[in-house]
Amino acid sequence: MNLKPLFDRVVIKDAESEETTKGGIILTNSAKEKPQYAFVIAVGPGGVVDGKEITMQVKEGQKVVYSKYAGTEIKMDNEEYKIIRQSDILAIVE
Repeated sequence: MNLKPLFDRVVIKDAESEETTKGGIILTNSAKEKPQYAFVIAVGPGGVVDGKEITMQVKEGQKVVYSKYAGTEIKMDNEEYKIIRQSDILAIVE
């Protein structure tokens, strides 16, 4: 299956969380903090959203930081993704 976001939406996939701390302590699944950075999988075309012209600033493959409670989680082909608005992306990691 292929996800194609509409308007100013972006499909992201969370980066893997750390398995160990810097000191070498192994973390259990319940102790792992969910990362707030992800990789862009697909980008919508932009266009007019709520009466404003939106140009997309992110591209597929970029690593981004996004708002903690942003988006809608979906599961496809045993993979978890989020669909968020471009405005929920806080920064591009270079």
